Amino acid sequence: MSANGAKPTIGFIGLGIMGRPMARNLLRAGYPLVVFNRSRGPVDELVKEGAKAAAPSQEVAQQSDVVITMLPDSPDVESVVLGSHGVAAGIKKGAIYIDMSTIAPASARKVAEAVQQNGAKALDAPVSGGEKGAIEATLSIMVGGQQDAFDAVLPIFQTMGKNIVLVGPNGAGQIAKAANQLVVGLTIEAVAEALALAEAAGVDPAKVRAVLLGGFAQSKILDLHGQRMLDHNFQPGFKARLHQKDMRIVTQTAREAGIDAPAAQLALDRFTKLVDGGGGEKDHSALFTLVETKAAAKR
Repeated sequence: MSANGAKPTIGFIGLGIMGRPMARNLLRAGYPLVVFNRSRGPVDELVKEGAKAAAPSQEVAQQSDVVITMLPDSPDVESVVLGSHGVAAGIKKGAIYIDMSTIAPASARKVAEAVQQNGAKALDAPVSGGEKGAIEATLSIMVGGQQDAFDAVLPIFQTMGKNIVLVGPNGAGQIAKAANQLVVGLTIEAVAEALALAEAAGVDPAKVRAVLLGGFAQSKILDLHGQRMLDHNFQPGFKARLHQKDMRIVTQTAREAGIDAPAAQLALDRFTKLVDGGGGEKDHSALFTLVETKAAAKR
């Protein structure tokens, strides 16, 4: 980490829907930022705001005290970290690697071991809160790894989020995220069915949502995604195909833990149906279109 009280240089790899606003918040907080992304557009955008571009991932790591990845899936993270020109090949001794992607717990432990063998420390720190949370720096961050590494980068986390918890050792952050995605996926399905039920029965779904928001059924998903459903606004804050991927992680993790999780399988099946029907690039709240279409057909 940087000496003399200076802010550490952060390397940020993966500037998608979530990564770009997260990186921007770090830049605005005064952190020197080195960025890399597969497509050049987001890199150029942040360079104009004061970031420095570098490629490949190995070079980003060589220039950074802290390296953050925010990538779509386990294979992406393993490639970026473990590849011949990856993070592990360039990371400095004493540096800290943080993966904020949502990946399989086994992959999180695998990449952590690789960077630790090179004298660095590693944290898995997936997030919840969607694009809105990333923009507003209100993400919930669930962290796996060592206490000293967590303490060292807590100010960095506080630049991107509000609810930040060290859950346990490496991989524990991803277990927490799997639990989060299970609850979120099933709640989206429940809200979708509730609003479709109201509409199919001839009751104004907007008024049903309004009264439910004042009772025990209140949730952020009913509030934010319920409104998305009423507006038919499925511009992605979090893409359905990514939630499908997350539910695969959930069901696999449940099998490995030896628990029966039928609700997790239901959520996976619903997202798979949405993706197979061409809705993979829509927001995950587009699950509503599955029940709405069925209700409309009956009418």
